Amino acid sequence: MKRPILIHPDPRLKKVAAPLEDSSDELRKLADDMLETMYDAPGIGLAAPQIGLLQRLIVLDCVKEEGETPRPLVMLNPEVVASSDETSSYEEGCLSIPEQYAEVTRPAEVTVRWMDRDGNACEETFDKLWATCVQHEIDHLEGKLFIDYLSPMRRQMITRKSQKLKRERARR
Repeated sequence: MKRPILIHPDPRLKKVAAPLEDSSDELRKLADDMLETMYDAPGIGLAAPQIGLLQRLIVLDCVKEEGETPRPLVMLNPEVVASSDETSSYEEGCLSIPEQYAEVTRPAEVTVRWMDRDGNACEETFDKLWATCVQHEIDHLEGKLFIDYLSPMRRQMITRKSQKLKRERARR
């Protein structure tokens, strides 16, 4: 089931999400809903706070090449346990800040530890787009948006555009 995505500014997007105790059928269903919502948007990542749930759950799939096998990942309680000194910059966007993009610099490589949908402990090192995406989604769990990395003036400009888009959508 597709879920509505919150649009910035929304106070729920600035709150810290609560840790999950364990995997459950309810959480697996939520993860499936989030993947469906993400693919439909279309996007490469989605965090539970973006659909109004303050839980430490993210989904992502950075496989974008036509004909390549999708690799949906479901992460409960993800945390970065190591990051490279080397950085990389990507033009980031966000499903909660539609049609707005900005260059963000982050560690080029990160090692993330999480619990999968079945409660198994996982750890993997990500680089390139995967590293950027997983850091972006984990930021959502901390109440942080990609625009928080920008200058105050640029952040304000994007926020105003987002508010305008939100008003336009509300009128429909």
